[in-house]
Amino acid sequence: MAAKEDYYKLLGVERNASDEELKKKYRSLAMKFHPDRNADNPEAAEVKFKQIKEAYEVLSDPKKRAAYDQFGHAGVDASMGGRPGGAEGFSDIFGDVFGDIFGGARQQRGGVQRGADLRYNLEVTLEEAVAGTEQKIRIPVLVTCGECAGSGAKKGSSPVICTTCHGHGQVRMQQGFFSVQQTCPTCRGTGKQIKDPCGKCYGQGRVQETKTLSAKIPAGVDNGDRIRLHGEGEAGERGGPSGDLYIEIHVKPHEIFNRDGANLSCEVPISFITACMGDEIHVPTLNGKVSLKIPAETQTGKVFRLRGKGVKPVRGGPVGDLLCKVVIETPVNLTKEQKKLITELGESLSGGGKHHSPQEHTWVDGVKNFFDKLTG
Repeated sequence: MAAKEDYYKLLGVERNASDEELKKKYRSLAMKFHPDRNADNPEAAEVKFKQIKEAYEVLSDPKKRAAYDQFGHAGVDASMGGRPGGAEGFSDIFGDVFGDIFGGARQQRGGVQRGADLRYNLEVTLEEAVAGTEQKIRIPVLVTCGECAGSGAKKGSSPVICTTCHGHGQVRMQQGFFSVQQTCPTCRGTGKQIKDPCGKCYGQGRVQETKTLSAKIPAGVDNGDRIRLHGEGEAGERGGPSGDLYIEIHVKPHEIFNRDGANLSCEVPISFITACMGDEIHVPTLNGKVSLKIPAETQTGKVFRLRGKGVKPVRGGPVGDLLCKVVIETPVNLTKEQKKLITELGESLSGGGKHHSPQEHTWVDGVKNFFDKLTG
């Protein structure tokens, strides 16, 4: 059987690719290799389409992706799991692996389970996202019961051997010619029963608490980025390892700036006089105001690039730029005298024709030619 291709290579992304990058790449490839769009060779396209779909399904799931990153295809390939009557050795080797990664999807020997992963949505300002910050967060979480140390049994007592499976955690059931081994329904695979449960956790081994954590947000994070706090998720059952906490960043809209990757952008209103005559103005950046020279005869929509005034990406790379788009503001609330002066200016400018308004006259000539062709 041919070895499977690496999922990251299949999707054409780096191993540290974000969820958004994975989704974008998957959609692009799915469109490209969809059998309906490859009428010349639909069979080959379908094979590739299924491979891409399989890769995305694994890498878009945090638990499966963690398993794949650590153990490769063996960590996520269901076809390599235990089979009745001959795969017990494999189960012994990988049982702990699956139980630890999938947070209870499979039990480890003795009923130990990894705790569930948690997600926390954290809102930050653009300034905090660019410069980095540290914030206190409070999360409700299941923690190991301090009264019974996670055993579930009342202090001074201990769990006893399960009377159904006799401590094996598994029961064998006969189905026709096949003998099927299943998790014991009485002890849920632990091999033990709690006769005298803990009064604090009622035999669960875990209790609900609100935990306060200090979350360090690195400089340059963007909307949708996730930060993993190892072991800060829910406590595992019966002494199992804790899950992880994923902090998902949500950047609040800014009153001045918009962000696009490493670049920032903003609109800068300027007066009609400044656009005509030119001037030096001050514009804001995240590190204070800087000077921007507006040349004479600047048109509305002109974009000026301020190098290095953007964002240093969290994953490395050069600092982005600040793009300032000038918008000429039409004067309002004019007095009678001002209106008279503008009328006189307009009459003076109209005498110059194309010399003063080349874009207007070019557009008018284009419209005239268009209608001449229609009527001709």
